Amino acid sequence: MAAVYSGISLKLKSKTTSWEDKLKLAHFAWISHQCVLPNKEQVLLDWARQSLVAFYKKKLELKEDVVERLWLYIDNILHSRKLQSLLKNGKTINLQISLIKIINEIIAEFSLSGSQRNISAVLSCCQGVLSTPALAAIYTARQELTVDLLGQLCWSACRQPEGAAIPQLFDVIHLALGHYLSIQQQQVNPKRAFGEVTGHLLQPCLVLRHLLSGGTWTQGQLRPALGRDIRSQIEAMLRGGAFPPDLLSSYKEELLDQQQGDTKMGAMKNLLAPLGTVVAKLVDAGYCEASLHAAVVANSVALLYKLFIDSYFKEGNQLLCFKVLPRLFGCLRISRLPEEQIKALSTSDWTTELLALEQLLNSVASNNIYNIATDRIRHGEAQFHFYRRLAELLINHAQAPVPAWFRCLKVLMSLNHLILEPDLDDLLASAWIDAEVTESRTKKAQEALIHTLFQTYAKLRQVPRLFEEVLGVICRPAAEALRQPVLAAGPAAVLRQCLLELPPTQILDAWALMLEKFQSLVLPHLRGDGDMALKSLSLSSLLHCVMFHMRSLDSGTPLPVVRRMQRTMDEMLRDLVKPLLDLLRDPQCPAPEPWQQKVSDAALLLSHTWAQVDTMLALTCSQYRSRAGAAPEPPRLPPLLPGVEAQHWKQIQEFTAQFDSLGRFCLEQLYLQKMKRTLMQTNFQSEEALDALRHDAAYILGSGRASLAQRMTASWDGQVGTVSALTYPVAHWHLIVSNLTILTSYLSPDDMRYLASVLLRTLPVSRAQEGSAEEEPDLTLEKISQAVLHSPLFPEMPPLYRAFLLSLTASCSSILRSGVQGDPALLSQQLPWLFEKDHVVVAHWENRFSKVGSEGVEPKGEIAQNILSLVKGGFPIQLKGEQLERLLGLLEVISSLQLDSLLAPCHIHYFLLLLSVAVTKLGSSCPSALTLKFWMTCYQLLGYLQRGKSAHSVLRVMYVSDIFEITLTSLFKASSRLLTAMDDPSWLEFLHVVGTFLEQLLLMLIQRKLSPVLNLGKIVTFLSRCKVYTAVTSGKQLGNRNPLGQQLLLVSITKLCQVLGPLVKEQKQQQEAPEALPELLEQAVLHAGAVLRLCVARGAQGQRLPSAIISSVSTLLEADVGRQSRPGRTEVSQMMDKMLHSQTALYQTVYSQILAELPVLARDTPSFQAAVRFLTLFFLAPDLHPEEESVFTSVFHSVRKVLAGKMVSLGLVLYYPAVPVQVVQDMEPHLGALFTQMLEVGATEDFRMAMQCILQGLDVSNVWKADLQAVLAAVTLIKLLLQCPFGGEKARLFWRACPQIVTALTLQNREACQEQPVPLALVGPILDVLAALLRQGEEAISNPHHVSLAFGVLLTVPLDHLKPPEYRSIFPRVHNVLFSVLQCHPKVMLKAIPSFLNCFNRLVFSVIQEGRQKDKGSPDDLPVVLECARLVERMYSHLAARAEEFRVFSPFMVAQYVTEVQKVTLYPAVKGLLQEGIYLILDLCIEPDIQFLRVSLQPGVKDVFKELYGDYVKYHKAKHEGEKRYTV
Repeated sequence: MAAVYSGISLKLKSKTTSWEDKLKLAHFAWISHQCVLPNKEQVLLDWARQSLVAFYKKKLELKEDVVERLWLYIDNILHSRKLQSLLKNGKTINLQISLIKIINEIIAEFSLSGSQRNISAVLSCCQGVLSTPALAAIYTARQELTVDLLGQLCWSACRQPEGAAIPQLFDVIHLALGHYLSIQQQQVNPKRAFGEVTGHLLQPCLVLRHLLSGGTWTQGQLRPALGRDIRSQIEAMLRGGAFPPDLLSSYKEELLDQQQGDTKMGAMKNLLAPLGTVVAKLVDAGYCEASLHAAVVANSVALLYKLFIDSYFKEGNQLLCFKVLPRLFGCLRISRLPEEQIKALSTSDWTTELLALEQLLNSVASNNIYNIATDRIRHGEAQFHFYRRLAELLINHAQAPVPAWFRCLKVLMSLNHLILEPDLDDLLASAWIDAEVTESRTKKAQEALIHTLFQTYAKLRQVPRLFEEVLGVICRPAAEALRQPVLAAGPAAVLRQCLLELPPTQILDAWALMLEKFQSLVLPHLRGDGDMALKSLSLSSLLHCVMFHMRSLDSGTPLPVVRRMQRTMDEMLRDLVKPLLDLLRDPQCPAPEPWQQKVSDAALLLSHTWAQVDTMLALTCSQYRSRAGAAPEPPRLPPLLPGVEAQHWKQIQEFTAQFDSLGRFCLEQLYLQKMKRTLMQTNFQSEEALDALRHDAAYILGSGRASLAQRMTASWDGQVGTVSALTYPVAHWHLIVSNLTILTSYLSPDDMRYLASVLLRTLPVSRAQEGSAEEEPDLTLEKISQAVLHSPLFPEMPPLYRAFLLSLTASCSSILRSGVQGDPALLSQQLPWLFEKDHVVVAHWENRFSKVGSEGVEPKGEIAQNILSLVKGGFPIQLKGEQLERLLGLLEVISSLQLDSLLAPCHIHYFLLLLSVAVTKLGSSCPSALTLKFWMTCYQLLGYLQRGKSAHSVLRVMYVSDIFEITLTSLFKASSRLLTAMDDPSWLEFLHVVGTFLEQLLLMLIQRKLSPVLNLGKIVTFLSRCKVYTAVTSGKQLGNRNPLGQQLLLVSITKLCQVLGPLVKEQKQQQEAPEALPELLEQAVLHAGAVLRLCVARGAQGQRLPSAIISSVSTLLEADVGRQSRPGRTEVSQMMDKMLHSQTALYQTVYSQILAELPVLARDTPSFQAAVRFLTLFFLAPDLHPEEESVFTSVFHSVRKVLAGKMVSLGLVLYYPAVPVQVVQDMEPHLGALFTQMLEVGATEDFRMAMQCILQGLDVSNVWKADLQAVLAAVTLIKLLLQCPFGGEKARLFWRACPQIVTALTLQNREACQEQPVPLALVGPILDVLAALLRQGEEAISNPHHVSLAFGVLLTVPLDHLKPPEYRSIFPRVHNVLFSVLQCHPKVMLKAIPSFLNCFNRLVFSVIQEGRQKDKGSPDDLPVVLECARLVERMYSHLAARAEEFRVFSPFMVAQYVTEVQKVTLYPAVKGLLQEGIYLILDLCIEPDIQFLRVSLQPGVKDVFKELYGDYVKYHKAKHEGEKRYTV
């Protein structure tokens, strides 16, 4: 057969053979083993290559599809495993250079014209060549081909961005760059490398890098990691080509004008201007579009400067590195364009240029290139002059909207403040005073610049000089109305921080300077000049900030400073504050002008500031004498301001009352300050002082009443200087709320109600409003009110709290009254608490119950019957959508209050109100979800009330049975109209809430012994006569019309049985149970059984049993079991016997359905928990067990299938997702109770079967079959059995199998730890079971070999490379196993101490590694390591307690510890815990041991031991020896 195909070579070269046949023959020849040709692979490759070369040289005409198939043929060969295998075995395959040139030409054509003809196959071929070292040698041999290929590839990506979607392009670029880098590193001629990079690669690579940095390609076109790798390769290529070490002398010659006197030039003697070459290539405008060129240059200059510094910066080369900076900066447009064109640049252009300049300056600053002294002495301030030109450029072309502009100025200021000082005034004007900054990022950059300014001048002790410039800028002629506030939040915070660090003398200098400027330049020209008035306000804000935030004087302050402060305060009051106030005394025109408003703002701001500072100085500095108390006859009550008459203040009040402004806010502050000074006087409780306090509090609250009523408000940043007409309401409300503890004591009841109404009105009443309020960074009315509502101090202000509660009830009642349908007069008699005035309601209830004794003086049923009659007849209040949402918002506000601490009248009022709300009819248009949320909120609040301290007060006016009947009657009627599914999560949650509320009522009835027989009897009678129950027991189809009502009925009866059962059982045991209670329980159980039979019958029709029904059946079964177990069984009525017989079928049906659905129920934790509880109770009733099968066996297999994730149905094994580990752990207590009952009931044969199943699950073949869930199920079953008390034959069976279990666990752990990743969900439970088995002691595991297997398990458990949650889970379990061996197996420890220490040292080393200070990682992981370090310390203490056994090993333990610690730097907290433990081991070491350690340890480790032992002697040993002196 070989001879048949030997002529293929001739056929391929034949002109008569069609190209279709040639391609088929070539493909067959490549893949077939029957084709025998000498050097077949090379022949076939050459044929394809020659065909393509002939086509592209116009020597051969081929169709386009033939050319494409030829390329694909070569591509298949290059990527074939056969070729790779041949090359690996040493066979030589040659690629001719002609093919490589064709590949380069096609890629070049693609980069120039965008022609994608065959480009994908060509790129794939190129990728195949470059990725195969044996084939890529042709590129290594002809370096120019690599350079040409790389350049064309980069241009392809840059010039044809849409073509870059070709998958292989970036992969080929990545390979080509890597190949060229390897060539470059072997290059011995730096001139050639420089010429290749600058001549062919610099421009395309810089453009490509810029496009990669700008995110030109999507993640689908370019993987982010690949993009980062390409950028890194480009930077490495530029560094190696443009800035190699051998070119340092050429750069020095070009930049420093140094003559080369040595022979190092060599091949570089003609390369005289390398930087000039790079710069010329960079600024050449012809290599990319004009719109892209400027961005590429700006993006590249910082990179080139960084690469230059990385290559050549060292001590002594600072000037060289600087000399590059002007040349590269000259490439930017802002350095070379004419003035007119610079001004024409857009903001985006400036952003690009300034970002580049910022990176250049940051490189200078971070590498300490600029040394002020060296530059001045040696280099004639060359750097300084360049930075000055930069500063002038930046300041002359201010770009306040650009954050990088501020950052550039900040770097210049940090380099040398003298760079900016000549233009300091213009800098302050353009960057602060006159800057319009709105965007948050720009604000942060501005704040950083201002902070650097103040910090620099504070270090120079020239802050007054800086303030002089600031004042000069503020006082310049300017359109003040266009200026932003001088001290917004950011600059104010910066200034505050600086002022706290300044000495008093500098602050007083600045203060005096501001007073002088104010008095000389502003004050004389205020009247009638709006701009001057605005300047006065700016100066006042600045002066306020300085005075408020300077460090306060104290009694230790030098006397000259105190006297100067006294003079400055007196001068300010006399020469500035009073003249400003005098301008407000007699306005010349009836309507105030704008300048007068601004003057009043400035005057009152300074007045408030002066009064505040004066009071503060008087309190903190005993040598300071306040002007407020310096009058010849000081008044009995403090004035607002010393020396200003009361009549003058009345005029000012009338003036400021005309508009919302800063002045009015400061006047409120003055009155508040006056209140504080009054309260500090000894006579503050006099009638005159109290009247003054009430007057001042009323003025503060009333001053802003009108403003709080307006709808339009703006957020406030908390700065006094930014208070305006829009922000005044927020500032006023913030002032009131911040001082509630002072104001509420002196407000009238009407004012208190007004305050409560404002608080309620400004609260966010919906989640959306609450979320938007939290997102707002500044203060708003909603945010302030919400803080009050959630404050723990709110209930501690009884007048306001009471008023707020009444305001809430009034608002809720108002909404309810708006929905009245019928006669309001009649309803007002039935529900008076909805119609009377709120404060009258409380007085009414207080008067009503002040005379009530223990039994009451009025019938309890009056109120209940009114409500019940209204509910039965159709409640006459109906709420629609908008009303419901408003009321729900108010209920959410009520939910935020502490309702459990209300007084009795208020408690009753709220209970009746919430009950009225809960039974209100809802419109048909209300969505079901909103209705359920409304009901849930109502009954949650009612339940919350009934857990309060005044819960008993409600039962004075209503019986528990009445509340029970009202609630269920309303819900039965409403649920019949509710359109929601029975298994809807919201409905199930509502059932739980209602059940909890009803259970609370029943428990309160029993605990307080409030006629329990009477109330429970009425409840049982009501439940037996309600329409829902009669429909269920009638057996007609009517029973299915209200399934939601049936669920409500079931929940109520279940709660009744749940409360009655334990009560009857307890009283029967005490011989105290009245005859009525057992009968009531029998009736309740009978009713529950009837409803449950209907529900279970519905479930048998294909629906899964809900958790509520399973819980109800469990409660019913528990009651039946309790009834059977009671003494006096002969007294039980025959009716109950019949009832139990009728319910046997119910229990058995539920049992069968639960067994069938248990794997499905395990998906839902409440359902699974209810099912397990039912099965546990089912074991207590042997009469219910089916005779044909073992209940033990059925339940055991069902639980095992749940844990293993399997379910058998119709003979098929269905696999379900495994139950989450956390769910199993949460259910272990319930499963433990189930297994305890199973072991009590089950026979020995049942237990033997269970052990066989468990051992089968532990078979190692399960791991080999990847059935880890079966293993995990067996491990979990062992853990459950270990929690159960069992003895006799069952115990002997278990402990006889214990060695087999330990061996199986060891094998399972070994196999699991070999998997990657390690299944920690299995390893963790294995360790738990192993620890539990070992804790049984030597009586259970007598063979030391089986105990020693535990050490092998621990050595295989991984402790490295774990995530913090995994580490927190595994580490304590390993520790528990070790601790179990140490404590419970002393005989094994006698011979296994080395193995024990090997395992323990793994724990120690693991904590050391995890507790080291890392460069990356979250500090939140540290608590996990600290927990594990405490366990290690505890283990050290246990080892130290066994001194006789471990004394010999103590020096080796210390040596291993210090050897490992020497490798890392620990967190102090971790180090402290470990040292405390190792100190205990050092206690075991004797002196020869210490000498042995000092001699034998390695030099580095020896130092660590020396430090450790020194601390041990100094702290630990000395402490304990000191304690021994006091012991007997």
